Amino acid sequence: MSSEASRMETIREKVEAGQRLSFDDGIALEESNDLFALGSMANLVRERYNGNFGYFNVNTHINPTNVCVYTCDFCAFRANLNDPRAYVMTQEQIVERARQAHERGATELHIVGGLHHKLPFEYYVDVVRWIREAAPEIHIKAYTAVEIEFFAKISRLSVEEILQRLIEAGLGSLPGGGAEIFHPEVRAEICGAKASTETWLDVHRTAHRLGLNSNATMLYGHIDKAKHRIDHMIRLRELQDETKGFQTFIPLAFHPDNSRMDELPKPSGVMDLKTMAISRLMLDNFPHIKAYWVMLGIKTAQVALSFGADDIDGTVVHEKIYHEAGAETPQEVTVAEIQRLIVEAGRIPVERDTLYHRVEREGGQWASREHIDVVTLSGMAK
Repeated sequence: MSSEASRMETIREKVEAGQRLSFDDGIALEESNDLFALGSMANLVRERYNGNFGYFNVNTHINPTNVCVYTCDFCAFRANLNDPRAYVMTQEQIVERARQAHERGATELHIVGGLHHKLPFEYYVDVVRWIREAAPEIHIKAYTAVEIEFFAKISRLSVEEILQRLIEAGLGSLPGGGAEIFHPEVRAEICGAKASTETWLDVHRTAHRLGLNSNATMLYGHIDKAKHRIDHMIRLRELQDETKGFQTFIPLAFHPDNSRMDELPKPSGVMDLKTMAISRLMLDNFPHIKAYWVMLGIKTAQVALSFGADDIDGTVVHEKIYHEAGAETPQEVTVAEIQRLIVEAGRIPVERDTLYHRVEREGGQWASREHIDVVTLSGMAK
């Protein structure tokens, strides 16, 4: 048996026994070319946590502004204040978007955008409040840790005070964006001006302490290397050990088009699936791993349901950030299409809300039911 085969066998034994993998184990997984062995192990963990179910939701995106003070190399969405592309959504536009989402049966509004230095913090609070007043039943998942830190700077309030103000306005949870890559060798190179790794982690730590759940992401496939990705996952795993507030990890495939890193190639399909599988294996305390079809492509996201992912995201209406960077996926997909993709992948589709409660629909109305539990769902599927 070769040394690589021996290392993989040892890791498989640990996975089967439910033991935590080390940094060195993660590097060994990254160095392996046995994609199907990685997928097999990740699928074992995926089914241990989530059975044979594939989750999705009905959601809509709102990007209130694309004006941003930061100039991250990988970003194709941002605009300068005097750029012809620059925009700020008005109250009427925000409210109309919320009403459209309500009419479409959305259970979630996902809100992220640029950091506009001429807008007061109150605008961002108002966005949440306008939505809550227009569509009170829709969960508001809004503002990355980078945005929260920016709000603290412009308002001279603490992160906790910022979050409390947003919660009072109607905030339900935080998205996971802005994490990019935590390792300083990479972060300083691609987004050194914005929130530090420590700040990103502390914003989520504070949110969890206040009772908010959140997601976490990792942007891969640019100048990052194996050690940077494994380091990133372990830092997230350590915070999750501390707070237990993360719901989902979303590996985000880098899209170079129209960015200042457009000379780099997109990650390959093999890298996409490897990263998905390794994420599931390393993040043993995250209940869910999401295959974000907007960035992966619908076909790869479908295959990812056998490589550790249990969630394929949702209908994703009005997504701008990754489409500006060259994403060739549709602006949205229907519920029927998502369900078909999940069934074709051999999984049982389950609609969820943002906090992973099962959604039940009848006569054009929807309601959140029990929190998703594999044992309960398995009983219902029989």
